[in-house]
This record gives sequence, C-alpha cells and structure tokens, in this order.
Amino acid sequence: MKIKSFLAKPFAGYIYKNIRKSMYHAISDQENILKNLIKVGINTEYGKQLHLSDVGNYDEFRQAVPLVDYEDLRPWIEKIKNGKHNVLWKGRPIYFAKTSGTTSGVKYIPITKDSISNHIVTARNALLCYMAETGNTRFADGKMIFLSGSPELERVGGIPTGRLSGIVNHHVPRYLRSNQLPSYETNCIEDWETKLARIVDETIHQNMTLISGIPPWMQMYFDELMKRTGKKVGEIFPNFSVMVQGGVNFEPYKDKLYNSIGRKVDTIEVFPASEGFFAFQDSQEEEGLLLNTNSGIFYEFIPVNELSRPNPSRISLKDVKTGINYALIISSNAGLWAYNIGDTVKFVSVNPYRLVVTGRIKHFISAFGEHVIAEEVEDSMLQAARDENIQVTEFTVAPFVSKDEGKSYHEWFIEFETMPSDLEAFAAKLDMYMRKKNIYYDDLISGNILRPLKITPVRKNGFIEYMKSIGKLGGQNKVPRLSNDRAIADALEKYCLKEIQSET
Repeated sequence: MKIKSFLAKPFAGYIYKNIRKSMYHAISDQENILKNLIKVGINTEYGKQLHLSDVGNYDEFRQAVPLVDYEDLRPWIEKIKNGKHNVLWKGRPIYFAKTSGTTSGVKYIPITKDSISNHIVTARNALLCYMAETGNTRFADGKMIFLSGSPELERVGGIPTGRLSGIVNHHVPRYLRSNQLPSYETNCIEDWETKLARIVDETIHQNMTLISGIPPWMQMYFDELMKRTGKKVGEIFPNFSVMVQGGVNFEPYKDKLYNSIGRKVDTIEVFPASEGFFAFQDSQEEEGLLLNTNSGIFYEFIPVNELSRPNPSRISLKDVKTGINYALIISSNAGLWAYNIGDTVKFVSVNPYRLVVTGRIKHFISAFGEHVIAEEVEDSMLQAARDENIQVTEFTVAPFVSKDEGKSYHEWFIEFETMPSDLEAFAAKLDMYMRKKNIYYDDLISGNILRPLKITPVRKNGFIEYMKSIGKLGGQNKVPRLSNDRAIADALEKYCLKEIQSET
C-alpha cells in the first residue's frame, strides 16, 4: 500500500463515522443553520429590506422571505458587481460562478468565503465515505481525471468569475495535485473536441484509477479512447475502479458506459450545482443521495404540483415525505435567500434524509395537460430498452401539436446505439410504460385526444452535433430530456433519420 492510500484509510474512517453520526440530527443542524443565516443576514442590505431582525423562527422566516429566482436577485447581484459590500451576505463574494440559464441568460452566482467549503469539503466527503465503506483506497495512488470546464477566471466587478468546476479546480488539495489530470493547460482549452483529443493524449498511457464527469461527456472520452486503441477502457486502464458522476440521471447512460469499460466499476453519484453541493452518495448499498444538512445551506421544499399557485406550501426538512416530487429551495451562506434552484427532488428515505433528483422545473411537457416530467420519460425509456436489450445513446421528448385533422402526440428523438429490430413495437412498449407512469397521459391516449408516441431516430452523433451547433458541447452542459415547445425538436430535424421514423 502506497503512502496516500495508507494515510487515507484512517482519515476516511474518521470522517465517515462523523457523517454517520450527524445524519441522525439533521433537523437540529438545519435549525442552527437557519439561526446563523438570520444572524448574519440582518446586517445585509437584503436582510434589512426584509426586516430579518424581526425573524425568530422558521414560520416567521417563511412569512418574511419571499421565494425568488435569479431574475429577482439580478438587481442585487448588479450592486455587488458595482462594488457594494454587505449586499446579500457580509463583505463581498470571493467568486462568481458563471452559468447560463434558459430564461435569464448569463447568471452570476455568488460564492463567499463562508460557502466555498461546502463545494470543496462535500466533494472530499463523497470520496471518503466510499473509501470507508468499501475499503478501496488504492485509487488514491493512481491518476484521477475530472472532466470539467476551464479553470481560467475573468474578473467581473473585481471578483474572480468562471465556471464552478473551474473555480473548484483551484482548490484541489496540494497532496492530490500530482494525481490530477488533465494538465492545467489542457483544462483551459475551450473547444471541447480539441480539449478531448488532448485529454486522451495525456491520459492514454497513465495509470487512471478514478474518472469523473457528466455521463455523456465521459462516454465521449471513452469512445475516443476505444477509437485510438481498439480496446475497452477497462483494458487500457486495468486499475480503473471508481467513476464519479452527476448532473444527469445516470441510469440511461449506465449500460453503455459499462459496456465501453468492459466491466462494472463502482460509481459515486453527486448532486453539485453553482448554488451549492446539495447531496452525495454516501453508500454503495443504500438507494439515493444523502442530503448535505450541515454545510451552510438551509433547505425548503414545495410540492411540484403547487408551484403554479400564488402561495404554494413551503415546508422545512422535518415535514418532507417520501415519494413526493418537491421543488428544492435554498437559503445559504453564499447570500441566497429562499432561492428556487430549478431542480426537483424526491425523498426515498427520511431517516436518514436521502433523495433522488427527478428533473428540472422547466423541463416538462404539459401541452395537453399531462405534465410529464423527466423521471417518467427516463424510467419508461430504461424499462423499454432493457426489455428489448437495446442501448440508447441520448434522447429528448417534445410535443407535436397537430394543426390539421391528425391527432397530436409526443415525439421522441432517440439516438440508438443499437437500433430495435422492430421500431414500431419498441415505440408501443415505450408508450405502454409511459401510460403506466402518468395517468393524465394515459387518459389522453385512451380518450383519443392524443395518438401514441412517435419515435424519430437521430443519426449517430446527432446530439453531439446539435450541442456543438449551439455552443454547448462538453463541460457541464446537458441535453434537456423534455421541452414544452418545439425549439429543440425543430433544431434536431437536420440530424434525424426520417426514412425510418416509427408510425405507431
């Protein structure tokens, strides 16, 4: 056993023991975090406007602090960019995490001196929990790759600004620097295809033991490795044992990734965002991700079916129930207050608090009143694909609203790794699973309001070409699973194999 793996073992055990202990007093931790947030917030411009000094408990907090999204915070962010202090949090942020929203354009999410540890320590804890539970510390002695955005930072209002993954890159512990790939110079390359080629150059002959990234971009990395060598990834990297992934549901990508590796490897799922690192897989045995309840973030939850109401229910962690889709609302020591991050989650356990990410609030189809969500289309695709023993590379779904006598339908744009022998039969099976998942969709089909779904096959690498065409290839970008309009569907038309569309 080498020195890093030797030293990691007792430290992992110590951290793991503390996490296991703290997961059972999550509610008291959340109450303390809220008190501390209010204590600091009363001296900020935002807190003074909301009269946080009059707030003494959660019920009063809920009454005083309105739900917001980025557009609501934009004027306050502009004040920070213009040099003001104590706007949303004490002092000024140490970074802005720059991200692009679908409706807000470029967003600048503050990261403060108090909140940066949430991003760094939580990533560390995910690895340490894995080490402690499995006993696998050997990967700490090999090379680790983190497929991420550029670490180059610009200055906005005097504040270092860049992608979250690039910011975090500056905080990799010194003892791991020698293990980290790719090089800083390669990581700074903006063009994803050029960057990918350089990453392969730098890693193909290394002892890679851990690979981390968003699943579709890890798959591109694997594809390029196999193209260069004619070997499976597991043969190229015989000591590769851990894959860290997040950002999208892993299940639709899992089979193809494992097939590319040639064997199964352990996976660690994480739930990070520019606004905070919310949850991570703390166990290889238990379902779901452990909510990060003692890291400067106070959580609230709104049932998704109430989001459109003028005054939706807001509940704290102690009142959540399993099996319900919630919009995730956070207040944090980054200076975010009752902020809707746009993700939806569902708890699979409340003792301890473990959840799964079910989608994005803005990614749904309800063109006909069905309100189909990402979890439903992903589960249906997974079951149908496994029934038929086929692999799907990528897919997205959009409504087609008929303007003539024909019925409207849901159109599924699917890039198959292996095409079904009978596309119409596969579409029928997929439609069957969708009807079981969503009663409103089932009612529309059985009532002859909608016709069954239609599959439009996308040519090989079609989604990659589409993402490249809109400047979102690689990094933290991902294809939305659903859209309530035809913008993505219309853009995908040029990448489709129209001669074999299903006509179920």
